[in-house]
Amino acid sequence: MQVPVVGATSTDRAERPVAHPFVLSRPHGTVVAEGVAEQFRSASDAADALRAGRVPAIVGALPFAPDHPAALTAPHLLHHSPVPYDLPPAELPAITIAGALPSEDQHVDRVETALHLLRSDESDLLKVVLARALVLRADRPVEPHDLLAALTRNDPSRNGFAVDLSPAGDAWSGYRLVGSSPEVLVRRRGDRVTAHPLAGSAPRHRDPEIDRATADRLAASTKNLAEHAHVIDAIRTALEPLCAELDIPERPSVTGTRQLWHLGTPIEGRLRDPGVTALDLALAVHPTPAICGTPTALARELVRDLEGDRGFYAGALGWCDADGDGEWMVTIRCAVLEPDGLGLTAYAGGGIVADSDPADELAETTVKFGTVLDALGVLR
Repeated sequence: MQVPVVGATSTDRAERPVAHPFVLSRPHGTVVAEGVAEQFRSASDAADALRAGRVPAIVGALPFAPDHPAALTAPHLLHHSPVPYDLPPAELPAITIAGALPSEDQHVDRVETALHLLRSDESDLLKVVLARALVLRADRPVEPHDLLAALTRNDPSRNGFAVDLSPAGDAWSGYRLVGSSPEVLVRRRGDRVTAHPLAGSAPRHRDPEIDRATADRLAASTKNLAEHAHVIDAIRTALEPLCAELDIPERPSVTGTRQLWHLGTPIEGRLRDPGVTALDLALAVHPTPAICGTPTALARELVRDLEGDRGFYAGALGWCDADGDGEWMVTIRCAVLEPDGLGLTAYAGGGIVADSDPADELAETTVKFGTVLDALGVLR
């Protein structure tokens, strides 16, 4: 089944689709926004407009820093399809790595700075997530939907997204956020709430026996289990006041992507108040220690000091309809496409705790870049 308005027209299969403000592909289906009725830089204003019935739906992206402008749109139409995004990608241009922000050595220095605080008796910091970026260049303009098609087809679960960041203001006009996130921040269907946080990871291996042994070691890793526990504690604290029931397994399970094994915990709950929307839930939970750290305020301050403004990396993206149903993903395994279609900035990060090793943390970001680089055919 072809997703409405995403694929080529019925009269010309070769015709490429028009740009849409939002597309989210998931294993269970695709959501596509068509048209722009209103734009919001304030997530709380968007949530109020949705709750008041002034707009029929909200789609878009939340920034990493909650006090920075969001990129949210009230579309004219919101299309749902029960299948993942299935448009065959056009042949992508040659894309190469033009630089790193910061350099690998500088990223290691940042990790060591964080470790000094994490190991200090004078600091309350328990975890911080530090990221770096790669600057990519295409030899001819590339379209967001072609990037989306490549990312989705390269992911076994068919996760992918493309979001227009223009609603965030002039500085983001024409920029697109594209990626293939495996992490569900929060999902709402009726009064049911689900989430699947990921924290703690290990690289996959081509040898099945080594790969399985790596997964087993991850499941037993004291460091990774502690890192994951910080995330679960924060999500429990955020959701308990909103849920009459909340089911959180005692231990995480191991879940895999093409590049990585992750520790993940499937969380389920039932809302106390059916008026709480999926967007409300996303704002309550974001940012989690999975992409920020703990305590949140301390970690966010350190990220700002070491990295500057992350923009929409490690934020959230998703949709919410008039019934309050919706789904929001953590904005990881992603890149920002520049308006000219020639430049992209890809991001990857990792959680730092007291017994982290700087070289291992650098290697982890390198593996995580693979989601974007492999899909786009970038040589490393």
